[in-house]
Amino acid sequence: MPEPPIAPPSSNLQRKTTINGKYAPVPPVCIVTGGTGFVGCRLVEMLVERGAKKVISFDVVPPPPDAWKHPNIEWRVGDITDKKAVDELLSTPQVGCVWHNAAAVGPYHPRDLYFKVNYEGTLNIIDSAKKHGINKIVFSSSPSTRFTGEDVDGLTEDEMPKLPLGRYMQTYAETKALGEMAISNACTNEFMTVAVAPHQVYGPRDNLFLPNLMEAALSGKLRIFGSGENRICFTHVDNYCHGLIIAEKALYPNSPALGKFYIVTDGTTHPEGNQYLNFWRILDEAVIGMGAKSLWSKAHLPKGLLLVVAFFCDLMGKMFGVTFKLNTFSVIVLTMHRWFDISAAEKDLGFKPIIDFREGWDETIVWFRENWLPTNGVGKGMLAGIAKSTQAKIDIQDKSAKMVG
Repeated sequence: MPEPPIAPPSSNLQRKTTINGKYAPVPPVCIVTGGTGFVGCRLVEMLVERGAKKVISFDVVPPPPDAWKHPNIEWRVGDITDKKAVDELLSTPQVGCVWHNAAAVGPYHPRDLYFKVNYEGTLNIIDSAKKHGINKIVFSSSPSTRFTGEDVDGLTEDEMPKLPLGRYMQTYAETKALGEMAISNACTNEFMTVAVAPHQVYGPRDNLFLPNLMEAALSGKLRIFGSGENRICFTHVDNYCHGLIIAEKALYPNSPALGKFYIVTDGTTHPEGNQYLNFWRILDEAVIGMGAKSLWSKAHLPKGLLLVVAFFCDLMGKMFGVTFKLNTFSVIVLTMHRWFDISAAEKDLGFKPIIDFREGWDETIVWFRENWLPTNGVGKGMLAGIAKSTQAKIDIQDKSAKMVG
């Protein structure tokens, strides 16, 4: 049996997993919104690796220089807030499924952009899919849609707060929740949808999570928040994309997955067979891997003090339009327990991690040391500024949304 095509930017572990895996067929024609982002780009690649004949990536940001130039991939630049562009996209004949990943991510965008992209953009996808007879949408969601600031210590999806929440911790979470509710409410046996979320995605080519924390660590200003003993779970980018891909197979009439929300993570491949790890101890492995001093050799920052400073950072950010890494939301999420029991995804989606956490995390550290570190150096520190790659995408999304508006 011939080996599947392999995306050139793939790491050794990703290549091995693709070659050795036995995966169900995917639809011949697929659409991925947000296809040039960290997750979206890998999803596009994995769909082709698993046999898709045509995958259209639709994103406001052009494909990266190392994007896979495969004949089965079309890298189309467009904005999901542009109804005409979305309608043209979804008029593509014989689309088997839309993977809706496009979003304004993180706490750094202008407030109105979140609503335009995460909510109104999702409505555009739903309306156009119905118009063109596309009957499957897999929506990329976030656990933060259910965060209240209380610990999430091994909960299932059903044990978490129900949407809509009375109050959201950030605008990103609020607008993702609005998009997810729209997707769920649209679900029927004829128009089938499901929402799948990861938690703390990592892996080679990450342009948000590790770059921002590593820039702060390399500046010498990153410290452990609170006790440093909070439990969380991670999700390798390939494990998340695998979850998104197999979710399409769970979309059939009367499926238990219809209209539901699922979280997928590295599961019990986390240390010692648990579904969680110690966030600051694992992050410290990456810090040391970049050649910085261990976080555990420095004084911790008390949570109470951090919340006071974060309050003033939030206030100054609103007054002067400055982006701060330290904000109330970041203090809470970096000190709370946030890990999940993924038994529902295992049962209803047939999900099982395809990459072991230890292998995936170790390779990610090596990738960052060899590929990210030489061109990034010392960052701006913990308080002001965000990673250059993050800011670049924010600027493009903001400019495009203003033009469409």
